[in-house]
Amino acid sequence: MPTTHILKDLSAATMVENGAPYGVIESAAIVIEGEKIAWVGPQAALPEAYAGLSERSCAGRLVTPALIDCHTHVIHGGHRAVEFEMRLNGASYEEVARAGGGIISTVTATRDASFDDLIAQALPRVDAMLAEGVSVIEVKSGYGLDRKAELNMLRAARALQDHRPVRVVTSFLGAHAVPVEYKGNPDAYITEVCVPTLRAAHAEGLVDAVDAFCEGIAFLPDQLVPLFDVARELGLTIKLHAEQLSNLGGAKLAASYDALSADHIEYLDDEGAAAMARAGTVGVILPGAFYTLRETQSPPIDLLRKHKVPMALATDCNPGSAPMTSLLLAMNMGCTLFRMTPEEALKGVTLNAARALGLHDCGQIAPGMRADLAIWNVTHPAELSYRIGFNSLHTRIIGGAV
Repeated sequence: MPTTHILKDLSAATMVENGAPYGVIESAAIVIEGEKIAWVGPQAALPEAYAGLSERSCAGRLVTPALIDCHTHVIHGGHRAVEFEMRLNGASYEEVARAGGGIISTVTATRDASFDDLIAQALPRVDAMLAEGVSVIEVKSGYGLDRKAELNMLRAARALQDHRPVRVVTSFLGAHAVPVEYKGNPDAYITEVCVPTLRAAHAEGLVDAVDAFCEGIAFLPDQLVPLFDVARELGLTIKLHAEQLSNLGGAKLAASYDALSADHIEYLDDEGAAAMARAGTVGVILPGAFYTLRETQSPPIDLLRKHKVPMALATDCNPGSAPMTSLLLAMNMGCTLFRMTPEEALKGVTLNAARALGLHDCGQIAPGMRADLAIWNVTHPAELSYRIGFNSLHTRIIGGAV
């Protein structure tokens, strides 16, 4: 029999549409049965059937769904701190590249790393995320750019669940960049490396979705069609890095495959937003990369609102453009830099983040959902976006377990 217990004396930001901002229920109680939520509502309305169960007082604290980081590159080898310093000392992009910097340096470090090395390097980053109430982390490949290293990354990503109480969703990002051995021949790289590696990863049960970087410095929309067609054949969902540096129509391509999400989207236009809305594609906002790269083109938040495109937020944790592990900071950046509201930010790391990963059992506090919860030392949900560099987490509950 699953154990049943009650959280009481709390304010629940359920993220369920119940007419109240954040779906808040004041003076609430939550009944947890095994790994799932059995009941949530005003404490005064707690059904008599639950009388006498073990109770835990939250002492008036705020409870939200546990947070979901729906876009990370948390598995990779090495770091890029030296080139960060070089750039700040005046080195150009070309000078950094000649010194061995850029994405190729991460590819080299990732290819050189063993399975155990990748896990050991990732765990401190994962621990920082979990310490802020995160329960689900999406992890991409994309720094191997050959069959052996890409599969090694995906195996390491899956294995994170063996080391920490976290749920991992994997995305195959073989089409992240063109490796030096295929320089000038991206079509051959897709055909000879990406597609066979995707098939191998799928056969091994290592991949949940297929992602790609659609940009002039990476892959054009037409070049990604063969990869996405294979993903569709294998029954895998699509995600896409789109419209980050220019508008190549990546969001429309993603929407044509009913993509779960289009991510970055700083240069998204009205036509792309409309296509995303029709397909139900989530727009994933990534302020960490915007900040690190000192970009000036903000994602079109008002356009996404106009077309009712769901918005998610994520860290984009990666060694080059977003060496960031704080989802709370991403929430603050989304509000401060892009004028998202605190409610949009919290929805962006709970309900809409779950949608961006195709998950239907988390991101809300409701009967039947997983009991993945975060208890905070705050009284109002806006505090989670308002504070800078402050972690107010009191307790993280994953699958009903503290």
